[in-house]
Amino acid sequence: MYNKNIKLVLAALVLGAAVWQFTETNIGNGIMLILLSLIFVFLYFKNEIILLAFLRLRKQDFPGAKKWLDKIKDPGAALVPKQEGYYNYLNGLMVSQTNMVEAEKYFKKAEKLGLNMSADMAMTKLNLAGIAMTKNRKREAEQLMAEAKSLDKHKMLDEQIKMMKQQMKKMGQPRQQFGRGGRGGRRF
Repeated sequence: MYNKNIKLVLAALVLGAAVWQFTETNIGNGIMLILLSLIFVFLYFKNEIILLAFLRLRKQDFPGAKKWLDKIKDPGAALVPKQEGYYNYLNGLMVSQTNMVEAEKYFKKAEKLGLNMSADMAMTKLNLAGIAMTKNRKREAEQLMAEAKSLDKHKMLDEQIKMMKQQMKKMGQPRQQFGRGGRGGRRF
């Protein structure tokens, strides 16, 4: 993985070589070098390690995705803010299976840094709502679910939001007592 600044320097150098090729009337070489410089610019905005981790995650290979993300040693220096948001988002998704406290930390960082796609931000808010619900912070969970619903423009998370609202209703209801002494209980 190259540092984000090295990618920009490489893009500028390759673009300079393209201009030189155009002046030497080697148009084909110049066009190829411009395309090569565009690859470096693309990789500045879309980190290659994060792209590979996303591919692993699509195949449900959590250990493989974690292995790719662990290759990023210093996310603050190596990534632009949106990429760092996705780095935290992916780590939060993987850690949420085992450690809710750490997952909440990752999701809050991702929310703070921002994500490019509103569907990803909706998923982040929905995960934060689920964590808040497990910690009995009902008001925060309701607010996060409302934000997730507003961000979910393609209605991909409707089922999950409905299911979480039903679970919240169950949390708010008092538990019924069964056994002796209550109304309708059997007397022996």
